[in-house]
Amino acid sequence: MTRVAIIDYGMGNLRSVAKAIEHVAPQAEVVVSDDARVVAAADRVVFPGQGAMPDCMRELDARGLRAAVLDAAANKPFLGICIGLQMLFRHSEEGNVPGLGVLAGEVRRFVDPVDPLTGARLKVPHMGWNGVKQTREHPMWDGIADDERFYFVHSYFVQPVDTAVVSGETLYGASFTSAIARDNIFAVQFHPEKSAHAGLRLLSNFTGWTP
Repeated sequence: MTRVAIIDYGMGNLRSVAKAIEHVAPQAEVVVSDDARVVAAADRVVFPGQGAMPDCMRELDARGLRAAVLDAAANKPFLGICIGLQMLFRHSEEGNVPGLGVLAGEVRRFVDPVDPLTGARLKVPHMGWNGVKQTREHPMWDGIADDERFYFVHSYFVQPVDTAVVSGETLYGASFTSAIARDNIFAVQFHPEKSAHAGLRLLSNFTGWTP
């Protein structure tokens, strides 16, 4: 039986993620845990989260999870969601804090985004449904239409140094990276657990993905 560990570091609606994965993969064992040993023993790891980057990094270290997360990101199918995407990068403007440094790049705040068609100022945080343009083929996009809409809630976005890792982009004033893929890592800015059929398909793809 495949064991999927959802990392609990006190941030985000972890139970919604767990329920969604249980729904699409009833044969899997889904565990929400803040125990590094449980994460290490899992076959697949999901790193979700919401909240402020400084708080998330502090809680990750306080629970002794940093090494387990880094090991999972290096060695097994790994899905990052929202803050779980941002924390993979080297540095964040939010609180001027370092991330995990798995990927080179910055986490930046939306600054006065403007609708390119109407000229209207857009709200921050970026909240609600928006399309994701798939910039390259990937097994995680299987069965998901290009420009499919997903649910977002965020004020910050990632800016990778290596554009080759970009797997999806979204327009909010300007285009920003909304999905990245490298080796065994796939991470998204949106919330698949809140994104209806397309989100469930992404989670289903993850449970069967063999990088």
